[in-house]
Amino acid sequence: MLEPKIYSVSKVNSYIKNMLERDFVLNSIWVAGEISNFKRHSLGHMYFSLKDSDSVIRCVMFKGDADMLPFMPENGMSVIVCGYVTLYERSGEYQIVAQLMKPDGVGALTIAFEQLKAKLEAEGLFDKDYKREIEPRPKNIAVVTSPTGAAVRDIIKIARERNSSVSITVVPVLVQGEAAADSVAEGIRLANRLGKADTIIVGRGGGSIEDLWAFNEEKVARAIFASQIPVISAVGHETDFTIADFVADLRASTPSNAAELAVNDINEDRKRAEALLIRLERNAESIMRLKQEKYGRLVESRAFRQPYIQLDKRKEYVNSLIGIIRKNAENTVKHEEAVLKGALSTLEALSPLKVLSRGYSYTENELGRAVTSAADVNEGDRLSVTFMDGRVSVTAAEKVMFDGKEN
Repeated sequence: MLEPKIYSVSKVNSYIKNMLERDFVLNSIWVAGEISNFKRHSLGHMYFSLKDSDSVIRCVMFKGDADMLPFMPENGMSVIVCGYVTLYERSGEYQIVAQLMKPDGVGALTIAFEQLKAKLEAEGLFDKDYKREIEPRPKNIAVVTSPTGAAVRDIIKIARERNSSVSITVVPVLVQGEAAADSVAEGIRLANRLGKADTIIVGRGGGSIEDLWAFNEEKVARAIFASQIPVISAVGHETDFTIADFVADLRASTPSNAAELAVNDINEDRKRAEALLIRLERNAESIMRLKQEKYGRLVESRAFRQPYIQLDKRKEYVNSLIGIIRKNAENTVKHEEAVLKGALSTLEALSPLKVLSRGYSYTENELGRAVTSAADVNEGDRLSVTFMDGRVSVTAAEKVMFDGKEN
């Protein structure tokens, strides 16, 4: 009997892995499903599962391929991935190594646009509180765009027509391709470093969403937000909207419109100045006419032609006031005199001298204290008796109390 050949687990897993990777169909396969259990590793690799109503398959997308995605996968998102099926030998689980991924039904760029828009809006980059006023009468405009495109020619042409005194600084950048976002962001920073522009116009002419994609990149949005100089976004046509439009201080529907918004029309300014001058002259004439009419009425008035009549009326009025004041003063004095006389009568009636004049006297002991009772006096005490017309010093010779007792 032949002995069976025994394999290790590792050998079996390795054999299955080789079979899977040599299979023609499984070597390059497209699989549709819904993302679940999505996780992005700190190294940049993406781990997730694809599922349908009946089954689940594990997937991995390594950093190099993940970095090429224009959008960020999320749980619940329906996608189609392209890759190859292999076995993860350590766990014995087979998985798809995804090399490409695209949304199922909605374009990847559209999803990337909405994801970045939501992210930056949550951070406040679109808030009106951060929007700055565009300089109404600039001296210099910086234009961050392709130096050879139609956009820069349109901007220069319209700016010159509106106000030839405004200088234009063209900051040449790439507006399409993989390096465009870095180029545009650096162009915005360069315009700030130059420091002579009052306004920055950043944009390009029309194109597909792929052509305009540089202006949907996060690095361009953050460069616009960080700009110390107000920024006008002018990307594509009127119906085109980019992330740059939401972050910029002002959105222009086209590059030509950006020039109109950035540069004041000197002819319109001149017309407004002339209209203002005409209004000032008319207002001045109207004011002078009103003043002359008022002067005429004053000159013709009776008060101006016969001022003494008014003076006599004023004099009569003043005299009447003097008479009223004098009468009020006299009445007040009479009333105060009557009050004073009444007070003097009351004081006189209460005066000690009035009492003394009726035969009474006032007695004090040697200490100057009033003696009001016989009990306060002893025989031999020296007393001072005050009368109406003088004072007498006496010595108490005898003391008799009203109860009949002698002391």
